[in-house]
Formats: sequence, structure tokens, C-alpha cells
Amino acid sequence: MPPWPEVVAATDGACRGNPGPGGWAAILVSGTHERVLTGAEPLTTNNRMELTAALEALRALKVPASVTIETDSRYLLDGMTQWLAGWKRNGWRTAARAPVRNADLWQALEAAAAPHRVRWCWVKGHAGHPRNERADRLANAAIDRMLEGLAGPSPGCSAGRNG
Repeated sequence: MPPWPEVVAATDGACRGNPGPGGWAAILVSGTHERVLTGAEPLTTNNRMELTAALEALRALKVPASVTIETDSRYLLDGMTQWLAGWKRNGWRTAARAPVRNADLWQALEAAAAPHRVRWCWVKGHAGHPRNERADRLANAAIDRMLEGLAGPSPGCSAGRNG
């Protein structure tokens, strides 16, 4: 059986206000190939954007791979490496018996990670890590693009002469 492809996915989420407009980015690198994914939502949280970045990175992989997810989110890292099993065992409730926040994304992340060999790596944010810094810029640019689109003309309107 051939070796699994090696992929590094630098992921980041951003939010302006919490909740507020948010964006996410993932930079997938395999050998000499690179793919950049971004997206934004008008009302979300920073944690949802961090989870979405990793989720979309994993969903983009078409074959099983050996994946290193680089994240500056301890929430994402700890959730996937420490908390997930307990949440599942407790019926998606925390140790304090409260519903797990973002359970929809945690469940989707678990399913998306299943076909792969995933290594979750924490990198310090805003500390000069090139891929993390780039992912941060891309996530913020996704927010900017979304906000510019929201401020543009309404669908069905056109500029031109009157009546």
C-alpha cells in the first residue's frame, strides 16, 4: 500500500466582536502544492471560526492523508485531543453537565478527521510563525470581503437611469 500523502494545514479563525463578523482560513500544503481556503459569517464567535477552519481543511482532502493541523487555538487543540471522548461519553455534556458549546462543529470535525491520521499542533499566535500569520491575514481578509459585500447594493438593484 502506498504511503499516505503528507499534508500540513495551517488554520486560523478571526472575529470582530465576540460574537460578531468572523472569518476563517486554511492553508493546505502537500509537497509543492498549496491550496488556500477561506470563508466568513456575519454573526459568529472566534471559537466557531477556529473550528470551521480545521473542519474545512479536513473536508477539502479527497483521499486519506497524514495531516498536521497547525492551530493557535488551545480550544480546538484541547477539544480534539483531550475533551472529545469525555463529551461523547457524557452525551455531549461537559463535566458540569452543561451542553457542549459548538457540538455541531465538534461532531463534524470528528467525522471529517476519521479517514485521516491527524496530528494536532499548537503554534503561538501572533508570534511570527509564517503560516499562522498568513492564515490570520487571510481570515481577516475574508471578513473584509464579506463586509464589503454586505455594504454593497442589494440584489436586484442596478445603477443607471431613473425609471
